[in-house]
Amino acid sequence: MISLLLEALRTLTTPAKLIALLTTVFSGWLGYCLLAAIVFAETGLLMGFFLPGDSLLFTVGVVAGAGNLNIYLINVVLIIAAIVGDAVGYYLGRKAGPKIFSRPDSRFFHQDHLRHTQEFYEKHGGKTIIYARFVPIVRTFAPFIAGVGNMGYGRFLAFNIFGGIGWVVALTTLGYNLGQYEFVQRHFEKVILGIILVSVLPVVFEVLKSRKK
Repeated sequence: MISLLLEALRTLTTPAKLIALLTTVFSGWLGYCLLAAIVFAETGLLMGFFLPGDSLLFTVGVVAGAGNLNIYLINVVLIIAAIVGDAVGYYLGRKAGPKIFSRPDSRFFHQDHLRHTQEFYEKHGGKTIIYARFVPIVRTFAPFIAGVGNMGYGRFLAFNIFGGIGWVVALTTLGYNLGQYEFVQRHFEKVILGIILVSVLPVVFEVLKSRKK
């Protein structure tokens, strides 16, 4: 099971394998729907945190640069998927959060947690929603926590749209422009690992900072 999952993730982050997948099994709109479903699942389903968001978008840009995808159309499709995914995550948090924190205080749950979360998002909500787009795992749970914290939906939606557009366009454009260079083509897996490393560094720094305090 694990080997099959790893092979599926490898297929989604390797241009040659992704091209073969999109031109055979998932050709045309079926391929666009597959990519949109992956982006949606990572942000809209709490179990999608393991999906390759950043590396997938970069690979999509490389594939588009090779002429196998329409860069403008795929950007529109993935932007919509990202925005809808965050909206669903927010809705789940808004509905499930009150039920979780309405129970009496226990060792793991306290009423103050919900209040502190709401205060945090009232102060840093916009920056958090945008910044979380570029951080693996965090982008999966950020909209859910925003819903739990009862962040105003109008405010959340504005930052959701801005963050969704910025995330998709930035990474697909990066792949589109860099994918033509021989160095990137020859060392693609290392480039992908570099992207993943850069994206998780902020999380590492925050953990180290919190432990130091």
